[in-house]
Amino acid sequence: MQTFVQGVHHITLCPGGAQEDLDFFTQVLGQRLVKQTVLMDGTIPIYHLYYGNGDADVGSIATTFPYARKPGRAGSGQLSCTSYTVPLGATTFWKSHCEAHGAEHSGIQERFGTKYLRVRHPAGLLFEMIEDASDQRNPWTTKQVSRDVATRGFFGAVLSVRDVRDQESFFVDALGFRKVGVDGPYHRFEVPGTGAGRFVDLHHEPDRAPGSWGFGAGTAHHIAFNVETDEALVKQKAIYEELGFTDASEVKDRFYFHSMYVRSPGGILVECTANVPGGFYQDEAPEELGTMLHLPPWFEEQRAAIVSQLEPITVPEANRPKSGGTSKTAAPQPAAAAEKKSGAEPAIPVSRTKAAFEMPKQGS
Repeated sequence: MQTFVQGVHHITLCPGGAQEDLDFFTQVLGQRLVKQTVLMDGTIPIYHLYYGNGDADVGSIATTFPYARKPGRAGSGQLSCTSYTVPLGATTFWKSHCEAHGAEHSGIQERFGTKYLRVRHPAGLLFEMIEDASDQRNPWTTKQVSRDVATRGFFGAVLSVRDVRDQESFFVDALGFRKVGVDGPYHRFEVPGTGAGRFVDLHHEPDRAPGSWGFGAGTAHHIAFNVETDEALVKQKAIYEELGFTDASEVKDRFYFHSMYVRSPGGILVECTANVPGGFYQDEAPEELGTMLHLPPWFEEQRAAIVSQLEPITVPEANRPKSGGTSKTAAPQPAAAAEKKSGAEPAIPVSRTKAAFEMPKQGS
């Protein structure tokens, strides 16, 4: 079949506290804070934080909804591990680095003939560094994580399923992946092409209880695949419906990209995503990414109500503007004015949630 999918676009997770999450991603995983914005669904202000490699490439972006309001339930039918690439031999560094930060890890293991190390987020989320000599993307470096060991971006992800068959059919028939191997309980699939971030491993766990589907701390929310254009989103939605996946969502405007979601047969929420012109640089210059809170223009009038209910966070030193200082949910500078639109109007209909955020009552 013709496939529109070109690899992973981003992966979205639900940790607990925002500062705890930011510290883990930037200090333990050595990621760049790329964007501070908010969840664009619902009426509860929740951060949407983006982390990525040195160039904020598609296929390197982990995004998080720090959802301390309630716990989730990790289980089957969820993305269970986010997989990054690192250079050959780098897992030795990551073992020592995790130990220095007191982060729980698996030790160096091997899957499909490749070494990897798995580390646990304070909220329980799992990440792994997989050795891959072919990934030449530009890493983000820190005082502790140098270029020769840093993550390049996503290798892919591990997805937990109780039954492989229907989920396999979905990836092959609906998304255009091909099966490339089995290693014990792991079934590997690859999307055609030569770029990075093209793999998913289905982890067959027939006795694992299903995980929760909604927002909740300690769980993965969805995996998103890159389809490049709005027209490809429409065609992908038609493929879903032709195959009987009739619960695919409308196309949603996420300001930096457009998104369409479907619940896959194994329970995993799958998004297809097309970037809009300008992407992450619509409201920040490349050197300023992640340094301040940005809202979509349709939320901007409610900034005070939104900010009043967000946990204050401190931007890491490496992500601060060269002039120094700390951003605690600061308003954008005039050059990134709230009225700025996302370029030309989209060629297809897109939906936006226009929620009403209320100021908290005195004493609450």
